[in-house]
Amino acid sequence: MDLATLLKPASVRIVGRVSSKKRLFVAIAETASATLGIDAANAVDALIERENLGPTGVGKGVALPHARLDGLEEIGGVFLRLDRPLEFESVDRQPVDLIFALFAPRTAGVEHLKALALVSRTMRDPAVCAKLRANSDPAALHAILTETPASKAA
Repeated sequence: MDLATLLKPASVRIVGRVSSKKRLFVAIAETASATLGIDAANAVDALIERENLGPTGVGKGVALPHARLDGLEEIGGVFLRLDRPLEFESVDRQPVDLIFALFAPRTAGVEHLKALALVSRTMRDPAVCAKLRANSDPAALHAILTETPASKAA
């Protein structure tokens, strides 16, 4: 498994201003709907349900929201870079600007965890995050995410 398999180029977006976590989840769900064929309303509900278990803001401006959905065939991701950081109730209380969301079939146990670990390793790399913040071209962001050493293992 690698990030190039999980993340389609069209699933990478730059988003201007988002006013709330729910609006962020709507933006994620709309992207997932357009690129992964996921029902947007179900995706928003699943992201909120998961977030209610505990915030997925992992610190240093990074959030990794994720959800399992019925009817999904394979694990897929959406990456958003926010122009303006959003308060997210992260573990370090810092706002987030780099969001990598994962959607997995409800039955994807170990594979979902492997994908989440892969994304987490990639997004913990300070050099990767610095490059992501320094670029505003979605194609460049996709290349950064899919060409890093951490994105090739799992």
